[in-house]
Amino acid sequence: MNYKYYYSNHNNQDNYGGKDINQDEYGMKCTKFKVEFPPQTQDIQPGMEYLMHPRPIFDNPNYKSSGKLYDKVAIITGGDSGLGRSIAVCYAKEGAKVVIVYYNEHKDANETKQYIERLGGKCLLLSGDVKNKDFCDYIVNQTMQCYGKIDILVNNAGVQYQQKSLLDISDEQFDYTMKTNMYSMFFLTKRALKYMRPGSTIINVSSVTAFYGEPELIDYVTTKGAIVGFTRSLSTNLADKNIRVNAVAPGYFWTPLQPACWEKEKIPTLGADAPMKRAGQPYEIAPLFVYLASDDSSYVTGQVMHINGGLYKG
Repeated sequence: MNYKYYYSNHNNQDNYGGKDINQDEYGMKCTKFKVEFPPQTQDIQPGMEYLMHPRPIFDNPNYKSSGKLYDKVAIITGGDSGLGRSIAVCYAKEGAKVVIVYYNEHKDANETKQYIERLGGKCLLLSGDVKNKDFCDYIVNQTMQCYGKIDILVNNAGVQYQQKSLLDISDEQFDYTMKTNMYSMFFLTKRALKYMRPGSTIINVSSVTAFYGEPELIDYVTTKGAIVGFTRSLSTNLADKNIRVNAVAPGYFWTPLQPACWEKEKIPTLGADAPMKRAGQPYEIAPLFVYLASDDSSYVTGQVMHINGGLYKG
């Protein structure tokens, strides 16, 4: 993704994904790539799904549920939209009661809740800042009050900011990214863990960028690498309690985080570097989260699962 761009030619005709190599040999031709997303950007983090065009595909109507998560209770941070929305819907299809934690994306969150309820599922919405320890206490307390237990914790919330150089990353941005992506995971996991029983699962969201080193997301990549270490260490620590901890490292998926982060010229070629020549849709990752939360993965812990269209082979 780092070297592919959008531009309009002199006839004002859009030529997505093409750019000649410049004098510094930066840039390359992007060929045989079907453009699915027009240039767009959002000036808010972590982004609003209802503003995207086209809208992400979060549900697979052909998905066959089988009650793998029947009567389980799942907390999903960032569950209002993007990957989190797809996970929440898939969990509901499998019989779980879901708690969707989100920042301030009220329209997206209510859309997700309504969709889950139309499926016959139960959904609790909790809005606030996961960087705040008191809000993490509130999440756990409200979940216990409403559902009486916590079986699954999906740490999915995060932000990312494109910066061309380390020198462009302010101290304030670095602090904000670290606290949103990593501190919140520590705070909420620590509090939820008090109520998790043998057989419970924790799933953390890392990123493919932690494995190849995206040069324009240095602070974000730092947090995603830390999440890998957190996952591996915590999984070993909790193994004797039969609480499994795994991570998922997504590649480029069409979620609100993309237009909220990247300059609009990069959006049309999102995912073009992957061998499959496209970005993923959120519904394509949700079944992996079902697997990691269910008894199907009862002997799986401390692992990082890669789903990225072949961009990185883990």
